[in-house]
Amino acid sequence: MRIFADSASDLPKSFFDENDVNLLPLTVSIGDAEYKDIVEIDAIEVYNAIRAGGQPKTSQASPEFFMEEWTALAQSGEEGIYIAFSSELSGTHDTAVMIRDQVKEEYPDLNLIIIDSKCASLGYGLLVKEAAQLRAQNESLEVIEEIIYFMAKHMEHLFTVEDLDYMARGGRVSKASAFIGGLLNIKPLLHVEDGKLIPIEKHRGRKKVMRRMLDLMEERGDHLSEQNIAISHSDDEPFALELKAAIEERFNPPSIEIYMIGSVIGAHVGPGTLSVFFLNELPR
Repeated sequence: MRIFADSASDLPKSFFDENDVNLLPLTVSIGDAEYKDIVEIDAIEVYNAIRAGGQPKTSQASPEFFMEEWTALAQSGEEGIYIAFSSELSGTHDTAVMIRDQVKEEYPDLNLIIIDSKCASLGYGLLVKEAAQLRAQNESLEVIEEIIYFMAKHMEHLFTVEDLDYMARGGRVSKASAFIGGLLNIKPLLHVEDGKLIPIEKHRGRKKVMRRMLDLMEERGDHLSEQNIAISHSDDEPFALELKAAIEERFNPPSIEIYMIGSVIGAHVGPGTLSVFFLNELPR
């Protein structure tokens, strides 16, 4: 069984290599140069470009790339599962489905499940990690599909951004809101709802927004002391470590993993973003 995931999962390349998960890199453009995410560009380069006043752009994997991947899978005779970045944030999922259906015309026995995760960053990455672990336990494709769909449905994303101006450049908030937010040190708190980024609250300062993130974890999380929690950050490890310590003190989960937000997500949220991911219901 082959597992596929794209680079918006924000897992490091070492994870894909060590766990035999096929990486489908999205594209990041800085100026006139294009790079395959993770493979050809480091997230720090994207953050430095943003700090210098640039606005990196991103694009989905090409139809030609999917044609190569799905054809190779069909010819191998293996079954496969592709857990995709939220269709509300990228066209990658829909393109993958379209090309799969085309490949099945020539290879009708192709057995490839494509899941719209409706997740992003490590919310998405946790699904990929679970799928790899289940495969290592010799679970069937059907069991993996069922569990991943359940987790995707119940994955919580909470995040805040350091500077609203980064999101204003990409059209995520108005420039006026960004200017006022910067003057007042306003930190927005957002989550993901049905695959979309939704602002839910605003708080003044990092300390207050982090405390609110912890309160929302307690309100929404299911048995957090039994969950593996994930934190992602955009080039602000001290803030991530501060959140980790607070989560450990309050909830004592079995593990908390920290990864840097990758180039694709980072191009839209900018440096200083902090996110936490957990389930609002555990599989029983």
